Amino acid sequence: MRLPVLAALLAASSAAAGDLAFVTSQNADAVTLLDTASGAVVAQVAVPGKPAPVAYDPAQGRAYVIAADTGRLVVLDETGRLTDSRDLGEGAFGLAVAPQGGLFVTDWFGARLLLLDPALQRRWAVPTGKAPAGVAVSDDGRWVATADRDDNQVSVFDARTGALLHRIKTAGSHPFGITFHDGRFWTADVQGDTVSVIDPATGRLAGQVPTGSHPYAVGFAKGRGFVTNQYAGTLTVFDPVTLDVLAEIAVGDYPEGISALPDGDAVAVANWESDTLVIVDAQSLSIRAEIAMPSGPRAFGRFTGRQALP
Repeated sequence: MRLPVLAALLAASSAAAGDLAFVTSQNADAVTLLDTASGAVVAQVAVPGKPAPVAYDPAQGRAYVIAADTGRLVVLDETGRLTDSRDLGEGAFGLAVAPQGGLFVTDWFGARLLLLDPALQRRWAVPTGKAPAGVAVSDDGRWVATADRDDNQVSVFDARTGALLHRIKTAGSHPFGITFHDGRFWTADVQGDTVSVIDPATGRLAGQVPTGSHPYAVGFAKGRGFVTNQYAGTLTVFDPVTLDVLAEIAVGDYPEGISALPDGDAVAVANWESDTLVIVDAQSLSIRAEIAMPSGPRAFGRFTGRQALP
């Protein structure tokens, strides 16, 4: 099933509650807000400056997007309305929602991790390794970790204070996307064709998973791990307990961002060169839907979620 994206901005409706995705399209300078249950487009929003990173916070009813060319952070509500913005400077990149509604931001050029409060004011900034890309937070809000691409490592911090706890070398080179799942951080090592498994409690590399060519990000659904392989146009599917590879499935050209749907039974994948978002069933590994996107969808970060009840 292929659902067309409307060229004009669609009027958002208060009835359009449910499961949402905020998909950044870097080449088109746009963010598409989707109802992932129906595939309907809620809104398309112009965001100049090549938007790529994104973090959706359903509890606060907003999504954060960074324009990669300028480092400008914009905040969108669940109708696609711009509600706030800040100029963080060129190099602001990875995003993750912090406990109590704040925001973690990596500074690629400055080799720093920033914590912003809900009003987008800086609480602290701490040094990371070189070229921090992705950032992820543990489910209990205890740890925050960055994928330090050019140092081939993960830095783990106390999420409240920013105190450095560990620096751990990854199994492969150039870790980029990072995700927390089941007590561990998982990185996609772009030039190592591996996923690294990081134990934040011990500060050790706990394992690795072979992937397809140039993995970008990792997601989890239905007790399985899924890795987007940019050059292969596939997802590597693996068992997060045994670390065994279960399958490799084709999803489109240059898959990048991946995020689980709220029910945990499927993952959404942004295909940069196919200009599509595909929904992959986590059990059958079949494609449920293929939705056309504006040019260059990347959706780097956790971009899906369920609207909180009013």
